[in-house]
Amino acid sequence: MPRYKLTIEYDGTPYHGWQRQDEFPSVQQALEEAMAEFARHPVTLFAAGRTDTGVHARGQVAHADLEAEWPAYKICEATNGLLKLASHPVAVLACEKAADDFDARFSARRRHYRYLILNRPANPTVDTGRLWHVKKPLDIGAMDNAAKVLVGHYDFTTFRSTDCQAKNPERTLDTLDVRLAEDRGTGGRLIEIVTSSRAFLHNQVRSMAGSLKLVGEGKWTADDLRAALEAKDRKACGPVAPACGLYFERVEY
Repeated sequence: MPRYKLTIEYDGTPYHGWQRQDEFPSVQQALEEAMAEFARHPVTLFAAGRTDTGVHARGQVAHADLEAEWPAYKICEATNGLLKLASHPVAVLACEKAADDFDARFSARRRHYRYLILNRPANPTVDTGRLWHVKKPLDIGAMDNAAKVLVGHYDFTTFRSTDCQAKNPERTLDTLDVRLAEDRGTGGRLIEIVTSSRAFLHNQVRSMAGSLKLVGEGKWTADDLRAALEAKDRKACGPVAPACGLYFERVEY
């Protein structure tokens, strides 16, 4: 059976995450149903990462095995047409034939995420559901300086969900940067937290973002963040940032 690699973009707002569920809509279900309709057989997708409820993606990657050879552009066209017809905010950006041993999850060398914060007093309007609104001014420099405490190989128990199914809480964080993405003048500032690693724990990025927000508000220092990391205790974590600001940006293979 020929294997295909798909690069996918989606607005995670209406879905209960990537993974197919019995009672709730998921991104995986939307894609699998669309692909099954044109392929005329059940299709199972395997993703590079299982995003949570409300999390978005600009470069999710998945693979699927089809029973027949299809031109890659036809897979994109057919899948996107059926997704649009069903009003799913999901799109296949690219498709290519992959080697038989390619695995979207296990072949990945690095995953990249971005978290967006709108920093201004006024409530968001056009950006509602696509970022975290923080009214109090944030010190971006202090946040970025503190973020470097978490870069490296550590036990990230403090920054993972109690529901995380990973057997090992240790991960190697390659990058964690906080920077101004856009100065909107009277419309405030758009701040981005960008991070990369071979693999992340459940809720790790949102947990780190929530703790960095405390640093930006002056409630925590870099030493406080280090103490939270060294505690290896979920109770030491700051508030978990909302899902709406998180984006799965891309995957390296």
